[in-house]
Amino acid sequence: MEIRNLTTFIRVAELQSFSRAAEQLGYSQSAVTVQIQALEQELGTLLFERIGRRVRLTEDGERLVERAVAVLRAVQEAENVGKGNAQGGGRLRIGTAESLLISVLPPVFVEFGARCPGALLSTKTGPVEGLFEMVRQNEIDLLYFLDRKMDFPEWVKVAEHKERAVFVAAAVHPLAKEERIGVRRLLQEPLVLTERGISYRYALEQALAADGIALEPFLETGNTDVITRLVRENRGVSFLPEFVVREDLESGRLAELSVDCPQIEMFSQLVYHRNKLVTPQMELFIRLLEERYFNRTVPATGLDKTALPAYSV
Repeated sequence: MEIRNLTTFIRVAELQSFSRAAEQLGYSQSAVTVQIQALEQELGTLLFERIGRRVRLTEDGERLVERAVAVLRAVQEAENVGKGNAQGGGRLRIGTAESLLISVLPPVFVEFGARCPGALLSTKTGPVEGLFEMVRQNEIDLLYFLDRKMDFPEWVKVAEHKERAVFVAAAVHPLAKEERIGVRRLLQEPLVLTERGISYRYALEQALAADGIALEPFLETGNTDVITRLVRENRGVSFLPEFVVREDLESGRLAELSVDCPQIEMFSQLVYHRNKLVTPQMELFIRLLEERYFNRTVPATGLDKTALPAYSV
């Protein structure tokens, strides 16, 4: 059984497309077809159902995925034998929310760069739905997002962390000293909010809509640095994840407002596609993010953190 054929099989399973797998692997589509057919003949079973342009795993194909990933992972580990602490290259593609990219990930990036200086680290930000699709199309390796708690069969969830979202204002704002501020009173102030559709804003809008209340901000932007700067300068009030404003709250520049409103809870979640071959770069990033932010002894599901090697890849 050729390793190349297993690699091609995994990529077709990830992308559910012979043509896209060929494009990513640098093969012709006919070469991918020949490799899959060779694997099917060797195993004596059909691995994919081909209906029109759609490609789906058969039951035998589903069973092979886990075994193929284990084989390729063992081959990868064997290739690393003897490399010791040699600093290697490779790449890592992270999909994430802009708020997490700005507020949580920079220290992880710095440590990752120190541990893996030869690697290329890149990020993609955007709406969660678009990032989900990028995971399915193998355009990103790990997805770190903020939303309500989600679980899907096609994902491996490495870890999750409950996040609070809070109303904030400058510490000198008159509302900073008030208790149980009514929502309608709060909305008399200029609102600086993230764009529509962002998870925590959407959750807030849904909570307020039950009482017939609509949000009408004077500024919408996806950049949370801009929002916190305006709030610090007492140009308005905002609603943000606590991790975005934690340093400003601790330093006394901002104040969390006591608003008579249902508390909004989100979860930051780290996932990858279940058919994804986990690379040393992915393992290192997972370990660093857990140590620096999730601070979990054992992940929620998926990889066993205690089994991750201390890579200097």
